[in-house]
Amino acid sequence: MTTPLTQLGSISTDDFIREYWQQKPLLIRQAIPDYQSPVTPDELAGLALEEDVESRIILEKGKSPWELRRGPFNESEFSKLPADKWTLLIQAADHLIPEVADLLDQFRFIPSWRLDDIMISYATRGGSVGPHYDQYDVFLLQAGGKRHWQIGQHCNAGSRKRDDTDLHILTEFHEQESFTLEPGDMLYLPPQVAHWGKALDDDCITYSIGFRAPSQAEILEELLQEHLSTLTEDHRFQDPAFTPQQHSGEISHDALQQIHQLWSKAITPASIENWFGRYMTTPKYEIEDRLTCEEVASGEVIPEELPCWAPEDLLTRDPASRFAFLTDDNSNRSPEALPHGQCHLFVDGNSYSVNEKLAHLLSNKRTFTGTALSDAIQDDQEKLIVQTLLLNQQLFILDEEDAEED
Repeated sequence: MTTPLTQLGSISTDDFIREYWQQKPLLIRQAIPDYQSPVTPDELAGLALEEDVESRIILEKGKSPWELRRGPFNESEFSKLPADKWTLLIQAADHLIPEVADLLDQFRFIPSWRLDDIMISYATRGGSVGPHYDQYDVFLLQAGGKRHWQIGQHCNAGSRKRDDTDLHILTEFHEQESFTLEPGDMLYLPPQVAHWGKALDDDCITYSIGFRAPSQAEILEELLQEHLSTLTEDHRFQDPAFTPQQHSGEISHDALQQIHQLWSKAITPASIENWFGRYMTTPKYEIEDRLTCEEVASGEVIPEELPCWAPEDLLTRDPASRFAFLTDDNSNRSPEALPHGQCHLFVDGNSYSVNEKLAHLLSNKRTFTGTALSDAIQDDQEKLIVQTLLLNQQLFILDEEDAEED
């Protein structure tokens, strides 16, 4: 497992979070000294041929300005590309390549549930995705060749974009500073800062480590939608005991109070916490045919087929799965609170009640021994949860060759 970063260039990660995170850009020379991409351009092109890989090609001067093509592609399409000024993007490369997933461990100074994925960009000389801005924090790690970055103005929803492309290309870009990055150099950009990167050679590879940042509209919509799904036509406004009013057209404060109470009963702190944990661990891509603990316990899987592990086994999490946990606030415990020492464990949008030691092991460690896992499990229900995760391949038992490499 990769050692987490504690320094970003000459500053500590604590100073970075205090002075730069979501505030201003930062260039970090040799953040990961002489880093080289573990995947080659040819291998990236091979991934772009696969059905289940999200891939894109961007041509600055294609059939239209900043032409966007979506994969999967075929080999003949690559042979017809121009000699320069095109870019291949592979999304969620950490889900596909273990060595790329290892890179995420270096960013554990930021909560892991905020991490989104790693996008790999391969570009020929002059290749670019155009002047644009993102709505989330991103680290841009140079992993091959050189790329020249221009940093521009602060943008917002009102910033004008070109209407002749499917990409969000800015119509105006005002350079404020610029840098050339070589392998191992990294550029941090907070949300809404315009930037424009251009490849300086034909083997330019850049890793974009992005973070989840749902909009307030998304949060409120999803939270309300979940509550709405539990209501029927029988749930209605009621005023069984009201005082006759002098003015029949007046909306009384008592009526408004009922609306306030309706809201507070529906959206409780406990419901927000449970929803947020499930929402922020929902996988980037939908995964079908997974079993619940209830289905496993009901006999859908015969006991002899339940996975088990040996003390010497090495287990690892699926890079595409997302784990997080939440402890109850003991200073303000609600009727829905878990017993002391228990946590809400969230895995890929599902919630489980487990002890703190197991929650910490599964959420904080990507790889661990069978002994550590067994020591963290306290009862049969927790063992069933782990077996369900193994059945769903959210956890894997590594074979001997993989274990030796790790």
